[in-house]
Parts: sequence; C-alpha cells; structure tokens
Amino acid sequence: MAPSKAPAGVPWWESLARGLLCLLGLLLSVYALHVELSRENDPEYRAMCDLAESVSCSKVFTSRWGRGFGLVQLVVAKDSALNQPNSLLGIVFYSLQLGLGQMVSSTAAQALVVMSWVSVAGSIYLAAILAFVLGDFCVVCVSTYIINFALLYTNMKRRTGLKGRLQKDKTG
Repeated sequence: MAPSKAPAGVPWWESLARGLLCLLGLLLSVYALHVELSRENDPEYRAMCDLAESVSCSKVFTSRWGRGFGLVQLVVAKDSALNQPNSLLGIVFYSLQLGLGQMVSSTAAQALVVMSWVSVAGSIYLAAILAFVLGDFCVVCVSTYIINFALLYTNMKRRTGLKGRLQKDKTG
C-alpha cells in the first residue's frame, strides 16, 4: 500500500490526481489571466502560447467569449464588474475543487460532481466557440478542457466510492 496523506477513506491516487489536476488548472488559469491583462495593457504583447495566426491564446482570451463566456455581456454592460474573465472563474473553480476535495462527505462529493458537470458543459460550449466561431486553436484552453474532463472522472469515482462505502456500512 502506498503511503498516503489523503483524507481518511479517500484512495491515495485520487488525492494525487486532484492535487495535480487542480494545480495545473490553477497555473493555466493564472497564466491566462496574465496574458489577457498583458494584452489589454499592451496590444503588441505576444504570449508564449501565440504560436501562429490560427493558434493564438491571446486572441481567444481577449475575444468577447473570454469574459463571462460571452454571455454575461448580453445581460450587463461589457465593462460591468459581473463580466469577469473566464480565467478568473477558472481560478475560483480549481480552488473550490481543491478545497472541497479535502472533505470526505456525500454532500461534498455531490457538490464536486455538479461543479464538474458545469465546467464540462462550459468547456464544450467554449470548445465549439473556439472551433466554429473563432476558428482558432488555443493550447491553454484545450488543456483546461482536458483537465475539466479528468476532474469530472475523478469526482464521479469519489461519489461512486462513497456511495458504495455508505451502502456497505449500512448492510455490514
């Protein structure tokens, strides 16, 4: 058995996977925010992820869909405090995933799964915008989509494992 610092009742691989996925998600989100803010301050700024005309993350981050999923500005003004960069939402999401992942309860497991489904729905929506509207490929974006799907898998395993453990405790 591998040494573990996982919360009691959580497989060691899950804590490791969640930690790595959330850390990567946080790093990518912070980088995306840096690119967006740098580009806003300097239109000539070229990010490391701007590899070609059609492979440009700064083009994506500074597009209408880079803030509030392109939907918030339909309801409030474009410069409203409610219309935040998607990367900031990512920072909040990955922080919540990391924090809630330390709690071993069916309520926390359900919250993790619901948040993951929302992130996956957002990833699919933004991937469609990326491919069919912007006609761009964003390495950072696609990486976060993969992380979101992996977190969904991890969270589903957690929820299933806790349900099985609770049923075993009731019958045992």
